Amino acid sequence: MPVAADAGAAVAIAGGGPAGMALALALRLKGIRAEIFEARERCAVRNDQRVLALSDGSRQILDWLGVWSSLPKTPIETIHVSQRGGFGRTVLRAGELDMHALGWVVAASDLIAALDDVVTAHGIRYRENQAVMAAETASFSLTAFAEGRVEPGAGSARDYGQHAVLCNVELADPHHNVAWERFTGEGPLALLPLGERYSVVLTCADDVVDAVKALDDAAFLALLQKRFGTRHRFVAATPRVAYPLGLRYRPNPVAARQVWLGNAAQTLHPVAGQGFNLALRDIWELANALAGVEDPGAAEVLASYARGRQTDRRGAIGFTDLLVLGFGTDFAPLRHVRGAGLLALDLVPPLRSFVARRMIFGARAWP
Repeated sequence: MPVAADAGAAVAIAGGGPAGMALALALRLKGIRAEIFEARERCAVRNDQRVLALSDGSRQILDWLGVWSSLPKTPIETIHVSQRGGFGRTVLRAGELDMHALGWVVAASDLIAALDDVVTAHGIRYRENQAVMAAETASFSLTAFAEGRVEPGAGSARDYGQHAVLCNVELADPHHNVAWERFTGEGPLALLPLGERYSVVLTCADDVVDAVKALDDAAFLALLQKRFGTRHRFVAATPRVAYPLGLRYRPNPVAARQVWLGNAAQTLHPVAGQGFNLALRDIWELANALAGVEDPGAAEVLASYARGRQTDRRGAIGFTDLLVLGFGTDFAPLRHVRGAGLLALDLVPPLRSFVARRMIFGARAWP
């Protein structure tokens, strides 16, 4: 038997994580009722150990959703990009763009808790321990898949042969709100300011990730110090977790009365922190596309949404993939080319501003 929807609910959202809850709120603010279906227990959703780097465009969206003011966050005032073993580097500064911050770093668990509180305040129905099944969504105009991953065979894929090792580290000296993106032959290393600590995203090859996770704290800190260099001294680390890295995306994020957003539409490498920011832009655009329409699942409505997302999605996917492949080798000639590119970026303010705004707001340079 199909599960009865709340009266007037038009959209079934598959996934009760941050993207699913953000979508439910965005639709509610546009006058569209939705229900959330989550296969896990609701409290388990908050147990997310990721750390998210949010762009200023994402800040504006989350502020519109009503979750920003109560959210614990650390501003990124400077981003330092460099490569180990090669010349050239570039530094992006918030002041050059007349902004308070280039972005903010938040714990995913804090963001989920803030979203959940606002979802509850709006009275949005949240069905925990209930995965979406075809019979259960028959009474909805549209099913939006907002969590999970692109299933094998559903789109294009690339296996990078890497894992991301995540943890937090304490420092001997203050970080001064500087984020680091350091490219090495073993893969990129990101340091994101989170409170007084750094959140670490250390990329490792698949065949060494278990050994890296098994290191004691002293040995892990020594490895991290070697990969990063001497500009900071790391004095303590939290337990490590690891996730496999790859690129998977649906060329077309819509089908008959179905739409895919966020990781369900495209799963990206964490380099440059594009994934969740792109998901929030998906959500913003979908809510606008569905506002005021009689049938949210109509083919022409979904096709228009998909066309509008092409440039931004392709740009973020291509940019991320290019960074991983282009900076993922120690081949000397290519290392020199990368260095020249970083140096040019640092010496040409308009180019640096363009890159920064593209990362902050997406292809259209606005949220």
